[in-house]
Amino acid sequence: MQIVFSDAQYWEDFLPLSFTRPVAEMRVGILTFSERWKKLLDIETSFYITEDFLQEKYKKPAAGQSLFIVPNFLPSESLLQQIKDLKAGEALVYDNELLVANINMENFSLNQIEKMTDVTEEILFFKKPTDLFSYNDKAIDFDFELLTKGRTSQELSSTCGFLGDKKDLFIEEGAVLEFATVNCKTGKIYIGKDAEVMEGCNLRGPIALCEHSKFNLGAKIYGPTTIGPHSKVGGEVNNIVVFGFSNKGHDGFVGNSVIGEWCNLGADTNSSNLKNNYASVKLWNYKSKRFEDTGLQFCGLIMGDHSKTAINTQLNTGTVVGVAANIFKAGFPPNLVENFSWGGMKGDEKFKIEKAYEVSEKVMERRKVALTENDKHILKYIYENY
Repeated sequence: MQIVFSDAQYWEDFLPLSFTRPVAEMRVGILTFSERWKKLLDIETSFYITEDFLQEKYKKPAAGQSLFIVPNFLPSESLLQQIKDLKAGEALVYDNELLVANINMENFSLNQIEKMTDVTEEILFFKKPTDLFSYNDKAIDFDFELLTKGRTSQELSSTCGFLGDKKDLFIEEGAVLEFATVNCKTGKIYIGKDAEVMEGCNLRGPIALCEHSKFNLGAKIYGPTTIGPHSKVGGEVNNIVVFGFSNKGHDGFVGNSVIGEWCNLGADTNSSNLKNNYASVKLWNYKSKRFEDTGLQFCGLIMGDHSKTAINTQLNTGTVVGVAANIFKAGFPPNLVENFSWGGMKGDEKFKIEKAYEVSEKVMERRKVALTENDKHILKYIYENY
């Protein structure tokens, strides 16, 4: 059995975060959707049905019996059991949309489905970028239980201050915490393998600091916050999700935000998450090609992969930054910074694609990751078509 993750319903809704990945590879809680489903179903082999320009990197399904699944939801125990019990030709439907099907991918067709069962319980679905930070507390709780059940945490150093119940704190092997305050009264805190919480940090859960990531000296971290692997975060953050391999290493505030991979926020970059008139925040929607009301009073920054800000950058409430943008000009950038913008202002020239490759290669080399030809093809497609 293999898992096939489908993007058919939601890929466009998650732009700019999904420009460079299928929905299954987005992170919320501690894990990506794909990592979570592999653990839940105990199936290691997975494939993707996504946009054509992403399929070189994220492989199409091989022939064979598969669980075809829309990945961006958290299942209850009863729903997970329903999924595990599906027989060939059976499917689950939620809100008039296909949720999961047990089908053979050799001749892929939904006509193989012989029996459809409606899921009547309410499901927590992540349908747009702001859902990733809005429901991150629930995802952290879900993943904490999934990853730590039956396991023993490393001991918290005696140099640290602690509030709450120790069962709500899990420290993986190789992680280092010294002279920090750790508050689990407000939510669970997970510290990943070989992660580091430097001296003077103040952590207020729920928080997930994934493997090989760091909270820099004196960082103030309010949950629900997730910092993906191989990232560095300093200053003050509140309710953000960082997919991984990105840095906000210095002072400055970012709240109610989602930041992709290979991003860097320069020193004293600040992102407003609340309008001066306390009104609901509007956010650019790539699907409708207009700004739409999020219904949220708190909403900061949505930033696609490979984007950067210079020192002292000030970002307005509800700013969307595309892929590989370089923001360095004085003044507030607009609420939509286009893909490959060179400067960050409306009408600025585009970052030359070869130069964008060059920067990405240097950034990724620092984490011992290569910019592959597939990665270049993805960036070039975005450059030419979006």
